[in-house]
Amino acid sequence: MSPVVPGIVSPERPVPPSIARPEYVGKARPTPFSGSEIKDAATIERIRVAAQLAAQALAEVGKHVEPGITTDELDAIGHEFLIERGAYPSTLGYRGFPKSLCTSVNEIICHGIPDSTVVQDGDIVNIDITAYIDGVHGDNNATFLAGDVDEETRLLVERTQEALNRAIKAVKPGRAINVIGRVIESYAKRFDYGVVREFTGHGVGEAFHSGLVVPHYDDPGSTTIIEPGMVFTIEPMLNLGTHEWTMWDDGWTVVTRDGRRSAQFEHTLLVTENGAEILTLP
Repeated sequence: MSPVVPGIVSPERPVPPSIARPEYVGKARPTPFSGSEIKDAATIERIRVAAQLAAQALAEVGKHVEPGITTDELDAIGHEFLIERGAYPSTLGYRGFPKSLCTSVNEIICHGIPDSTVVQDGDIVNIDITAYIDGVHGDNNATFLAGDVDEETRLLVERTQEALNRAIKAVKPGRAINVIGRVIESYAKRFDYGVVREFTGHGVGEAFHSGLVVPHYDDPGSTTIIEPGMVFTIEPMLNLGTHEWTMWDDGWTVVTRDGRRSAQFEHTLLVTENGAEILTLP
């Protein structure tokens, strides 16, 4: 299995001027978020709409993950889906990111840039897409199988989704946010999977990343108390080998240090009085 190499990145896709942009577009970095992590009812309803759109876009792009398609073509599908519905693809222009979603193939952990790379039989492709509409973001990702994927990889993908499901069940008001990472890491350890530490879940809503950090490993220092009305993502990245990573020269693409495969799943969640509601269900 040959390693993924950078392809050719096509020009940025246009967004109609009628579609509102997030404040960070055209800037080097976003303005730090200063609002509350506890969302009011009206904001939650807006996030619900954005999250629904993101989930529908993810499902649509995922249907096209098959051998022979390029990751740039997958980007075009997601881009068109969102702008046709009046939403802005949040990654486009975020800290200079040049595309409308992330495509992370095989050993790419996260933030792969769609390009001329052709998806091969047996590959896995993570699609990470976020919708911005009516002033808020909804964020999700999933790992899709292309063609005939080997058993070890298929199990990694299944178990990464299961790790997310278990973490969601652990979300309860009054618990410290590190319960999420504890659940993910204890499950991943059963299979000797590496749990990526430096890339985390995050608060989401009016800001793409609010400043609230949701680690996916057991971090005793993450003692923020989960409260009703919080909206955040959980998005574990599990690797067949080491949790360690390196970054390509593009400043975005994160790959496993040992070249072994990585899978990821993500939902945007609303904390309720007794648990968590998944907002990114199509």
